[in-house]
Amino acid sequence: MFDWDDLRIFLAVARSRHLASAARSLGMDATTVGRRLRRLGAALQSELFEVEAGERRLTEQGQALFAHAETIESTALHALGEVGGGSTQASGHVRLSVAEGVATWVLAPRLPEFRKRHPDIRLDLVTASGFLNPSKREADIAVMMARPRHGRLIAAKLADYRLRLYAATGYLEMHGPIGSIEELSRHTLIGYVPEFLYSPELDYLGEVAPGLDANLRSTSINVQYSAIANGTGIGVLPSFIADQDPGLTMLFPDQVDIVRSFWLVTHSDMRRLARIEAVLEWLKEAPTGSLRPSIFAPGRTS
Repeated sequence: MFDWDDLRIFLAVARSRHLASAARSLGMDATTVGRRLRRLGAALQSELFEVEAGERRLTEQGQALFAHAETIESTALHALGEVGGGSTQASGHVRLSVAEGVATWVLAPRLPEFRKRHPDIRLDLVTASGFLNPSKREADIAVMMARPRHGRLIAAKLADYRLRLYAATGYLEMHGPIGSIEELSRHTLIGYVPEFLYSPELDYLGEVAPGLDANLRSTSINVQYSAIANGTGIGVLPSFIADQDPGLTMLFPDQVDIVRSFWLVTHSDMRRLARIEAVLEWLKEAPTGSLRPSIFAPGRTS
């Protein structure tokens, strides 16, 4: 039989992926953490981690243990709260995979409020191209552009949002009014790099008009916004970004109206954890002030 407290050590390493950072969070030294992990692996007769590029990644056996250990941890926290007559404070490490635009324009301004409310949660906002997969334990929560169809996942719609065609006022003053969508092909268009689209929902220009191609391309929506805002060209932007900039003008609002959705995705085994619940609640509050109004806001048109 293994020492139950070794599961706490195992969880810390699985979440941080490094012995040193896990040791700091546990208030232990790395040597002790490594010894406790070896003891747990020996008791279970399993290799729980493999080292890759300096990180400790869960093996298949480790992933199976991780799911059970999370459930044990969650049950223990709930039991302590009930027996102690009070609610347990959310704490621990949460890795959130989210699109760059949402992280920058919606979540980052609200981080002080989150930190004040949950000082014991260490939150990672991962905005790398492509979404980390909760099903593979790459992330605890993902804000995705499509509802996943496979895996032991729980998905709920966070919000719909709109994308429109925008140009800077200075660009229109320099190049004159644009009379029709057909004229767009004679202008500088800004968009994504097709080969690096990590989701088909990001292929916007084809919905504006068949055959439209971007002349200037970037994998970053923030770079695209900056290029459009500085008068480089015309492009499609989420309204929750563009409507914050009075220097941008919406083009052809009756013809270009693209709707997409964000989905909140978590692994079913983690849904009951206090820290996951805390971050989910924070995310659900964000659209009230940042996403949904832009769906209905008329914006500035031309």
